[in-house]
Amino acid sequence: YVDDIFFTSNDSLESIDQMLDEANSFHPNIKLVRQIGRSVPFLDVFIQNSNGVLKTSMYHKEAAEPYVVPFGSDHPDHVFRNTVDTAITKAVRYSTTLSQFEEEI
Repeated sequence: YVDDIFFTSNDSLESIDQMLDEANSFHPNIKLVRQIGRSVPFLDVFIQNSNGVLKTSMYHKEAAEPYVVPFGSDHPDHVFRNTVDTAITKAVRYSTTLSQFEEEI
């Protein structure tokens, strides 16, 4: 199931609210809310609206642990490689600019 949704729209707030009301009335467990602003964190991506152009970068929650697996742990070797590979892959996917990528790495 999907429990997080991100979308952009040029519709009026009234139209968006109507759509959300309809979706929320579909099932009692569906609770959609709107968040409007120039920037918003969504999952592990920070999304900014810069004059109508969406720019993305990595988002780290304050309580999140960094990409660290203790070297002395008994994890298999591939876990250490995958931790680094995953961090680099996310930085490539989520960084709009080279400087954002370099900052993340």
